[in-house]
Amino acid sequence: MAKLLIEGGNRLRGKVNISGFKNAALAIIPATILTGSVCVVENLPVIQDVIVYQDILKKLGGEASLSDSGTMVIDTSKIQACNLPNGLTKKLRASYYLLGAGLGRFKEVTISYPGGCDIGLRPIDQHVKGLEALGAVFEVNDGLIKVSAEKLIGNKIYLDVVSVGATINIMMAAVFAEGKTVIENAAKEPHVVDTANFLNAMGANIRGAGTDVIRITGVQELHGGTYSVIPDQVEAGTYMIASAVTKGDLIINNIIPKHLEPVTAKLKEMGMSIEEYGDSLRVHYEKELVPVNIKTLPYPGFPTDLQQPMTVLLSTVKGESIVIESIFENRFRYIEELHKMGANIKVEGRVAAISGIEKLKSAEVKATDLRAGAALVVACLAAEGVSTVHDIYHIDRGYEFIENKFMNLGAKIRRVEDDEENSAEMIR
Repeated sequence: MAKLLIEGGNRLRGKVNISGFKNAALAIIPATILTGSVCVVENLPVIQDVIVYQDILKKLGGEASLSDSGTMVIDTSKIQACNLPNGLTKKLRASYYLLGAGLGRFKEVTISYPGGCDIGLRPIDQHVKGLEALGAVFEVNDGLIKVSAEKLIGNKIYLDVVSVGATINIMMAAVFAEGKTVIENAAKEPHVVDTANFLNAMGANIRGAGTDVIRITGVQELHGGTYSVIPDQVEAGTYMIASAVTKGDLIINNIIPKHLEPVTAKLKEMGMSIEEYGDSLRVHYEKELVPVNIKTLPYPGFPTDLQQPMTVLLSTVKGESIVIESIFENRFRYIEELHKMGANIKVEGRVAAISGIEKLKSAEVKATDLRAGAALVVACLAAEGVSTVHDIYHIDRGYEFIENKFMNLGAKIRRVEDDEENSAEMIR
Protein backbone atom coordinates (compact mmCIF):
# COMPACT_ATOMS: atom_id res chain seq x y z
CA MET A 1 0.00 0.00 0.00
CA ALA A 2 1.31 3.43 -0.94
CA LYS A 3 0.77 6.86 0.57
CA LEU A 4 1.56 10.45 -0.36
CA LEU A 5 3.85 12.67 1.71
CA ILE A 6 3.11 16.34 1.11
CA GLU A 7 4.88 19.41 2.46
CA GLY A 8 2.42 22.27 2.16
CA GLY A 9 2.78 26.02 1.87
CA ASN A 10 4.08 26.26 -1.71
CA ARG A 11 2.28 28.33 -4.34
CA LEU A 12 1.50 26.28 -7.42
CA ARG A 13 2.81 27.82 -10.64
CA GLY A 14 3.16 26.60 -14.20
CA LYS A 15 1.26 24.59 -16.79
CA VAL A 16 -0.64 21.33 -16.44
CA ASN A 17 -2.10 19.16 -19.22
CA ILE A 18 -5.47 17.59 -18.47
CA SER A 19 -6.00 13.90 -19.27
CA GLY A 20 -8.98 12.26 -20.97
CA PHE A 21 -12.27 12.20 -19.06
CA LYS A 22 -12.50 9.18 -16.76
CA ASN A 23 -16.32 9.17 -16.78
CA ALA A 24 -16.45 9.22 -20.59
CA ALA A 25 -13.73 6.58 -20.93
CA LEU A 26 -15.57 4.14 -18.66
CA ALA A 27 -18.66 4.36 -20.88
CA ILE A 28 -16.92 4.33 -24.26
CA ILE A 29 -14.70 1.30 -23.52
CA PRO A 30 -17.67 -1.05 -22.90
CA ALA A 31 -19.54 0.58 -25.79
CA THR A 32 -16.93 -0.94 -28.12
CA ILE A 33 -18.57 -4.31 -27.40
CA LEU A 34 -21.50 -3.16 -29.53
CA THR A 35 -19.25 -2.76 -32.59
CA GLY A 36 -17.93 -6.34 -32.63
CA SER A 37 -14.93 -4.89 -34.42
CA VAL A 38 -11.64 -3.07 -33.87
CA CYS A 39 -11.78 0.33 -32.20
CA VAL A 40 -8.90 2.64 -31.38
CA VAL A 41 -9.81 4.86 -28.42
CA GLU A 42 -7.41 7.77 -27.89
CA ASN A 43 -6.84 10.24 -25.05
CA LEU A 44 -7.73 7.73 -22.35
CA PRO A 45 -6.46 8.50 -18.84
CA VAL A 46 -3.93 5.91 -17.68
CA ILE A 47 -5.71 5.15 -14.40
CA GLN A 48 -6.71 2.07 -12.46
CA ASP A 49 -10.36 2.05 -13.57
CA VAL A 50 -9.35 2.05 -17.24
CA ILE A 51 -6.94 -0.81 -16.58
CA VAL A 52 -9.72 -2.76 -14.84
CA TYR A 53 -11.99 -2.30 -17.89
CA GLN A 54 -9.16 -3.51 -20.11
CA ASP A 55 -9.00 -6.66 -17.95
CA ILE A 56 -12.79 -7.06 -18.20
CA LEU A 57 -12.67 -7.01 -22.01
CA LYS A 58 -9.91 -9.61 -21.99
CA LYS A 59 -11.86 -11.78 -19.54
CA LEU A 60 -14.84 -11.68 -21.91
CA GLY A 61 -12.64 -12.93 -24.76
CA GLY A 62 -11.73 -9.66 -26.41
CA GLU A 63 -8.36 -8.10 -27.04
CA ALA A 64 -7.30 -4.78 -25.51
CA SER A 65 -3.94 -3.08 -25.15
CA LEU A 66 -3.33 0.30 -23.50
CA SER A 67 -0.29 2.37 -24.40
CA ASP A 68 1.55 4.70 -22.02
CA SER A 69 0.18 7.62 -24.05
CA GLY A 70 -3.45 6.62 -23.37
CA THR A 71 -4.42 4.88 -26.61
CA MET A 72 -6.28 1.58 -26.31
CA VAL A 73 -6.65 -0.75 -29.27
CA ILE A 74 -9.72 -2.90 -28.70
CA ASP A 75 -10.99 -5.87 -30.71
CA THR A 76 -14.35 -7.18 -29.51
CA SER A 77 -15.02 -9.42 -32.53
CA LYS A 78 -14.16 -12.59 -30.58
CA ILE A 79 -16.43 -11.84 -27.62
CA GLN A 80 -19.23 -14.40 -27.79
CA ALA A 81 -21.21 -13.48 -24.66
CA CYS A 82 -21.26 -10.92 -21.87
CA ASN A 83 -21.10 -13.15 -18.79
CA LEU A 84 -18.82 -12.07 -15.97
CA PRO A 85 -19.97 -13.57 -12.65
CA ASN A 86 -16.47 -13.75 -11.12
CA GLY A 87 -16.54 -10.47 -9.20
CA LEU A 88 -14.24 -8.42 -11.46
CA THR A 89 -17.13 -6.00 -11.95
CA LYS A 90 -17.04 -5.19 -8.23
CA LYS A 91 -13.85 -3.23 -8.77
CA LEU A 92 -15.65 -0.30 -10.35
CA ARG A 93 -19.09 1.26 -10.44
CA ALA A 94 -19.10 1.80 -14.21
CA SER A 95 -19.16 -1.95 -14.82
CA TYR A 96 -22.95 -1.54 -15.01
CA TYR A 97 -22.45 -0.30 -18.59
CA LEU A 98 -21.95 -3.96 -19.50
CA LEU A 99 -25.72 -4.31 -19.04
CA GLY A 100 -26.60 -1.99 -21.91
CA ALA A 101 -23.71 -2.99 -24.16
CA GLY A 102 -24.10 -6.74 -23.61
CA LEU A 103 -27.88 -6.65 -23.90
CA GLY A 104 -27.65 -4.65 -27.10
CA ARG A 105 -25.30 -7.08 -28.82
CA PHE A 106 -26.08 -10.47 -27.26
CA LYS A 107 -29.59 -9.99 -25.79
CA GLU A 108 -28.38 -11.37 -22.45
CA VAL A 109 -25.91 -10.44 -19.71
CA THR A 110 -24.80 -11.91 -16.37
CA ILE A 111 -22.55 -9.83 -14.14
CA SER A 112 -21.76 -9.40 -10.46
CA TYR A 113 -23.23 -6.33 -8.80
CA PRO A 114 -21.14 -3.20 -9.58
CA GLY A 115 -18.72 -1.78 -7.01
CA GLY A 116 -17.15 1.69 -6.70
CA CYS A 117 -16.76 4.33 -4.01
CA ASP A 118 -18.95 4.27 -0.91
CA ILE A 119 -20.62 7.68 -1.23
CA GLY A 120 -24.16 6.61 -0.42
CA LEU A 121 -26.98 4.71 -2.07
CA ARG A 122 -26.66 4.52 -5.84
CA PRO A 123 -29.53 2.32 -6.95
CA ILE A 124 -29.84 1.08 -10.53
CA ASP A 125 -33.64 1.25 -10.56
CA GLN A 126 -33.69 3.72 -13.46
CA HIS A 127 -31.40 1.43 -15.45
CA VAL A 128 -33.81 -1.45 -14.79
CA LYS A 129 -36.85 0.65 -15.68
CA GLY A 130 -35.35 1.78 -18.99
CA LEU A 131 -34.05 -1.59 -20.11
CA GLU A 132 -37.31 -3.31 -19.14
CA ALA A 133 -39.15 -0.80 -21.31
CA LEU A 134 -37.08 -2.06 -24.24
CA GLY A 135 -38.09 -5.67 -23.51
CA ALA A 136 -35.47 -6.86 -21.00
CA VAL A 137 -36.20 -9.18 -18.08
CA PHE A 138 -34.12 -8.86 -14.89
CA GLU A 139 -33.20 -11.49 -12.29
CA VAL A 140 -31.10 -10.68 -9.22
CA ASN A 141 -29.81 -13.60 -7.14
CA ASP A 142 -26.84 -13.96 -4.79
CA GLY A 143 -25.21 -10.73 -5.97
CA LEU A 144 -25.61 -11.60 -9.65
CA ILE A 145 -27.61 -9.54 -12.14
CA LYS A 146 -29.03 -11.47 -15.08
CA VAL A 147 -30.70 -9.60 -17.93
CA SER A 148 -32.16 -11.09 -21.09
CA ALA A 149 -34.52 -10.21 -23.92
CA GLU A 150 -35.95 -12.16 -26.84
CA LYS A 151 -35.66 -8.95 -28.80
CA LEU A 152 -35.35 -5.25 -28.04
CA ILE A 153 -38.06 -2.89 -29.23
CA GLY A 154 -37.83 0.90 -29.09
CA ASN A 155 -40.01 2.69 -26.58
CA LYS A 156 -40.62 6.04 -24.90
CA ILE A 157 -38.87 6.15 -21.52
CA TYR A 158 -39.19 8.87 -18.87
CA LEU A 159 -36.51 8.80 -16.17
CA ASP A 160 -37.94 9.61 -12.74
CA VAL A 161 -34.62 11.14 -11.71
CA VAL A 162 -31.81 12.43 -13.90
CA SER A 163 -29.31 9.57 -14.10
CA VAL A 164 -26.15 9.63 -16.19
CA GLY A 165 -25.63 5.87 -15.90
CA ALA A 166 -29.20 5.00 -16.82
CA THR A 167 -29.19 7.43 -19.76
CA ILE A 168 -26.03 5.88 -21.21
CA ASN A 169 -27.11 2.28 -20.53
CA ILE A 170 -30.48 2.78 -22.23
CA MET A 171 -28.80 4.57 -25.13
CA MET A 172 -26.41 1.63 -25.65
CA ALA A 173 -29.14 -1.00 -25.58
CA ALA A 174 -31.38 1.06 -27.86
CA VAL A 175 -28.75 1.29 -30.60
CA PHE A 176 -29.90 -2.12 -31.95
CA ALA A 177 -33.54 -1.98 -30.79
CA GLU A 178 -36.24 -2.15 -33.44
CA GLY A 179 -37.78 1.23 -34.22
CA LYS A 180 -37.27 4.41 -32.20
CA THR A 181 -36.44 4.99 -28.54
CA VAL A 182 -37.01 8.30 -26.79
CA ILE A 183 -35.37 9.04 -23.43
CA GLU A 184 -37.05 11.92 -21.61
CA ASN A 185 -35.52 13.71 -18.60
CA ALA A 186 -32.19 12.41 -19.88
CA ALA A 187 -28.88 13.42 -18.28
CA LYS A 188 -27.05 16.19 -20.15
CA GLU A 189 -23.51 15.66 -18.85
CA PRO A 190 -20.60 15.98 -21.33
CA HIS A 191 -19.78 12.27 -21.04
CA VAL A 192 -23.32 11.40 -22.16
CA VAL A 193 -22.65 13.50 -25.27
CA ASP A 194 -19.22 11.95 -25.76
CA THR A 195 -20.61 8.41 -25.59
CA ALA A 196 -23.33 9.31 -28.10
CA ASN A 197 -20.74 10.88 -30.40
CA PHE A 198 -18.62 7.72 -30.21
CA LEU A 199 -21.58 5.48 -31.04
CA ASN A 200 -22.64 7.77 -33.90
CA ALA A 201 -19.09 7.71 -35.28
CA MET A 202 -19.38 3.90 -35.33
CA GLY A 203 -22.70 3.97 -37.21
CA ALA A 204 -25.43 4.56 -34.59
CA ASN A 205 -28.31 7.01 -35.03
CA ILE A 206 -28.57 9.07 -31.84
CA ARG A 207 -29.91 12.62 -31.74
CA GLY A 208 -30.38 15.09 -28.91
CA ALA A 209 -27.53 14.09 -26.59
CA GLY A 210 -26.80 17.08 -24.37
CA THR A 211 -30.49 17.94 -24.09
CA ASP A 212 -33.12 16.37 -21.84
CA VAL A 213 -34.66 14.41 -24.76
CA ILE A 214 -32.54 11.86 -26.62
CA ARG A 215 -33.87 10.02 -29.67
CA ILE A 216 -32.33 6.77 -30.90
CA THR A 217 -33.28 5.05 -34.14
CA GLY A 218 -32.19 1.41 -34.15
CA VAL A 219 -29.63 0.28 -36.71
CA GLN A 220 -28.58 -3.19 -37.89
CA GLU A 221 -24.88 -3.01 -37.10
CA LEU A 222 -22.00 -0.82 -36.04
CA HIS A 223 -18.44 -0.73 -37.34
CA GLY A 224 -15.04 -0.02 -35.81
CA GLY A 225 -13.01 3.16 -36.01
CA THR A 226 -10.89 5.67 -34.13
CA TYR A 227 -12.21 8.06 -31.49
CA SER A 228 -10.63 10.53 -29.04
CA VAL A 229 -12.13 10.98 -25.55
CA ILE A 230 -12.93 14.51 -24.32
CA PRO A 231 -10.79 16.16 -21.59
CA ASP A 232 -11.59 15.48 -17.94
CA GLN A 233 -13.56 18.40 -16.54
CA VAL A 234 -13.27 17.05 -12.98
CA GLU A 235 -9.48 16.81 -13.12
CA ALA A 236 -9.36 20.30 -14.64
CA GLY A 237 -11.64 21.65 -11.91
CA THR A 238 -9.46 20.05 -9.24
CA TYR A 239 -6.37 21.91 -10.52
CA MET A 240 -8.34 25.15 -10.83
CA ILE A 241 -9.36 24.88 -7.18
CA ALA A 242 -5.82 23.84 -6.17
CA SER A 243 -4.54 27.08 -7.72
CA ALA A 244 -7.00 29.03 -5.56
CA VAL A 245 -6.17 27.10 -2.36
CA THR A 246 -2.40 27.64 -2.76
CA LYS A 247 -2.71 31.24 -4.01
CA GLY A 248 -1.17 30.02 -7.24
CA ASP A 249 -1.00 30.86 -10.93
CA LEU A 250 -1.75 27.96 -13.28
CA ILE A 251 -2.26 27.51 -17.00
CA ILE A 252 -4.59 24.53 -17.45
CA ASN A 253 -4.30 23.04 -20.95
CA ASN A 254 -6.37 20.56 -22.99
CA ILE A 255 -9.81 21.53 -21.67
CA ILE A 256 -13.26 22.45 -22.96
CA PRO A 257 -13.96 25.73 -21.10
CA LYS A 258 -17.73 25.43 -21.44
CA HIS A 259 -17.70 22.23 -19.39
CA LEU A 260 -16.02 24.17 -16.57
CA GLU A 261 -18.41 27.13 -16.47
CA PRO A 262 -20.03 26.24 -13.10
CA VAL A 263 -16.59 26.08 -11.44
CA THR A 264 -15.28 29.13 -13.26
CA ALA A 265 -18.31 31.16 -12.18
CA LYS A 266 -17.90 30.26 -8.49
CA LEU A 267 -14.15 30.91 -8.46
CA LYS A 268 -14.67 34.31 -10.11
CA GLU A 269 -17.39 35.08 -7.57
CA MET A 270 -14.82 34.36 -4.87
CA GLY A 271 -12.31 36.74 -6.43
CA MET A 272 -10.04 34.51 -8.55
CA SER A 273 -8.79 35.86 -11.85
CA ILE A 274 -9.63 33.46 -14.72
CA GLU A 275 -8.72 34.07 -18.36
CA GLU A 276 -9.77 31.84 -21.25
CA TYR A 277 -7.51 31.01 -24.19
CA GLY A 278 -9.38 28.62 -26.51
CA ASP A 279 -8.63 25.20 -25.03
CA SER A 280 -6.86 26.49 -21.92
CA LEU A 281 -7.48 28.65 -18.84
CA ARG A 282 -5.23 30.78 -16.65
CA VAL A 283 -6.34 30.59 -13.00
CA HIS A 284 -4.56 33.28 -10.99
CA TYR A 285 -4.81 34.37 -7.34
CA GLU A 286 -4.70 38.18 -7.08
CA LYS A 287 -6.57 39.20 -3.92
CA GLU A 288 -8.11 37.84 -0.75
CA LEU A 289 -11.01 35.52 -1.56
CA VAL A 290 -14.54 35.85 -0.23
CA PRO A 291 -16.88 33.01 0.86
CA VAL A 292 -19.67 31.70 -1.37
CA ASN A 293 -22.47 29.14 -1.11
CA ILE A 294 -22.50 25.98 -3.24
CA LYS A 295 -25.24 23.52 -4.15
CA THR A 296 -24.37 20.47 -6.24
CA LEU A 297 -26.71 19.78 -9.15
CA PRO A 298 -26.79 17.71 -12.34
CA TYR A 299 -24.98 19.31 -15.30
CA PRO A 300 -24.87 22.20 -16.04
CA GLY A 301 -25.03 22.85 -12.29
CA PHE A 302 -22.07 22.68 -9.92
CA PRO A 303 -20.65 19.12 -10.14
CA THR A 304 -20.87 16.81 -7.15
CA ASP A 305 -17.40 15.47 -8.04
CA LEU A 306 -15.89 18.89 -7.25
CA GLN A 307 -17.80 19.50 -4.03
CA GLN A 308 -14.96 18.11 -1.90
CA PRO A 309 -12.07 20.26 -3.21
CA MET A 310 -14.36 23.30 -3.18
CA THR A 311 -15.17 22.60 0.49
CA VAL A 312 -11.42 22.49 1.17
CA LEU A 313 -11.02 25.89 -0.49
CA LEU A 314 -13.93 27.43 1.44
CA SER A 315 -12.48 26.11 4.72
CA THR A 316 -9.49 28.43 4.13
CA VAL A 317 -11.50 31.54 3.22
CA LYS A 318 -12.45 33.97 6.00
CA GLY A 319 -16.18 34.09 6.63
CA GLU A 320 -19.12 31.72 6.49
CA SER A 321 -20.01 29.41 3.59
CA ILE A 322 -22.67 26.77 3.01
CA VAL A 323 -22.24 23.67 0.84
CA ILE A 324 -25.33 21.62 -0.01
CA GLU A 325 -24.79 18.14 -1.46
CA SER A 326 -27.99 17.32 -3.36
CA ILE A 327 -26.73 14.33 -5.38
CA PHE A 328 -25.28 11.80 -2.90
CA GLU A 329 -26.27 11.55 0.75
CA ASN A 330 -22.97 10.16 2.05
CA ARG A 331 -20.44 12.47 0.45
CA PHE A 332 -19.28 14.37 3.54
CA ARG A 333 -17.38 11.49 5.17
CA TYR A 334 -14.06 13.17 4.40
CA ILE A 335 -14.98 16.15 6.63
CA GLU A 336 -13.72 14.13 9.61
CA GLU A 337 -10.31 14.09 7.93
CA LEU A 338 -10.41 17.86 7.40
CA HIS A 339 -11.20 18.30 11.09
CA LYS A 340 -7.79 16.70 11.80
CA MET A 341 -6.30 19.56 9.80
CA GLY A 342 -8.11 22.18 11.85
CA ALA A 343 -11.02 22.89 9.51
CA ASN A 344 -14.12 24.35 11.17
CA ILE A 345 -17.00 22.58 9.42
CA LYS A 346 -20.30 21.40 10.84
CA VAL A 347 -22.34 18.84 8.92
CA GLU A 348 -26.04 18.28 9.30
CA GLY A 349 -27.52 15.86 6.80
CA ARG A 350 -26.61 17.09 3.33
CA VAL A 351 -25.54 20.56 4.48
CA ALA A 352 -22.03 21.61 5.53
CA ALA A 353 -21.65 24.94 7.34
CA ILE A 354 -18.08 26.23 6.99
CA SER A 355 -16.32 28.88 9.06
CA GLY A 356 -13.11 29.68 7.25
CA ILE A 357 -9.78 29.61 9.08
CA GLU A 358 -6.50 31.30 8.18
CA LYS A 359 -4.42 28.16 7.68
CA LEU A 360 -4.89 24.39 7.69
CA LYS A 361 -2.37 22.36 9.69
CA SER A 362 -0.55 19.19 8.69
CA ALA A 363 -2.00 15.81 9.65
CA GLU A 364 -2.22 12.13 8.75
CA VAL A 365 -5.42 11.70 6.76
CA LYS A 366 -7.12 8.92 4.84
CA ALA A 367 -8.78 9.06 1.42
CA THR A 368 -12.36 7.88 1.95
CA ASP A 369 -13.18 7.80 -1.77
CA LEU A 370 -11.80 8.96 -5.12
CA ARG A 371 -12.84 12.63 -5.10
CA ALA A 372 -12.35 13.03 -1.36
CA GLY A 373 -8.81 11.71 -1.80
CA ALA A 374 -7.98 14.37 -4.38
CA ALA A 375 -9.52 17.02 -2.12
CA LEU A 376 -7.31 15.93 0.78
CA VAL A 377 -4.24 16.22 -1.44
CA VAL A 378 -5.30 19.79 -2.24
CA ALA A 379 -5.80 20.47 1.49
CA CYS A 380 -2.32 19.14 2.30
CA LEU A 381 -0.76 21.34 -0.40
CA ALA A 382 -2.05 24.38 1.50
CA ALA A 383 -1.35 23.15 5.05
CA GLU A 384 1.63 24.05 7.22
CA GLY A 385 4.12 21.22 7.65
CA VAL A 386 4.30 17.67 6.30
CA SER A 387 1.06 15.71 5.85
CA THR A 388 0.41 12.11 4.89
CA VAL A 389 -2.46 10.86 2.74
CA HIS A 390 -3.22 7.14 3.15
CA ASP A 391 -5.40 4.82 1.03
CA ILE A 392 -4.42 6.60 -2.17
CA TYR A 393 -5.59 3.65 -4.26
CA HIS A 394 -8.87 5.56 -4.36
CA ILE A 395 -7.11 8.49 -6.04
CA ASP A 396 -5.34 6.21 -8.53
CA ARG A 397 -8.73 5.12 -9.82
CA GLY A 398 -9.39 8.53 -11.33
CA TYR A 399 -6.34 10.82 -11.42
CA GLU A 400 -3.47 10.17 -13.80
CA PHE A 401 0.04 10.70 -12.33
CA ILE A 402 -1.34 13.11 -9.70
CA GLU A 403 1.92 13.47 -7.74
CA ASN A 404 3.97 14.02 -10.92
CA LYS A 405 1.63 16.71 -12.17
CA PHE A 406 1.68 18.53 -8.85
CA MET A 407 5.50 18.22 -8.57
CA ASN A 408 5.81 19.86 -11.99
CA LEU A 409 3.80 22.78 -10.59
CA GLY A 410 6.17 23.28 -7.67
CA ALA A 411 4.51 21.09 -5.03
CA LYS A 412 6.63 19.08 -2.60
CA ILE A 413 4.93 15.71 -2.85
CA ARG A 414 6.17 12.15 -3.00
CA ARG A 415 4.64 8.67 -3.25
CA VAL A 416 6.13 6.19 -0.80
CA GLU A 417 5.28 2.78 0.56
CA ASP A 418 3.40 2.63 3.87
CA ASP A 419 6.37 1.17 5.74
CA GLU A 420 8.66 4.08 4.76
CA GLU A 421 9.30 6.82 7.29
CA ASN A 422 7.54 10.19 7.02
CA SER A 423 10.12 12.87 6.42
CA ALA A 424 10.28 16.32 4.87
CA GLU A 425 13.74 15.37 3.57
CA MET A 426 12.19 12.45 1.67
CA ILE A 427 9.82 14.82 -0.08
CA ARG A 428 12.64 17.13 -1.15
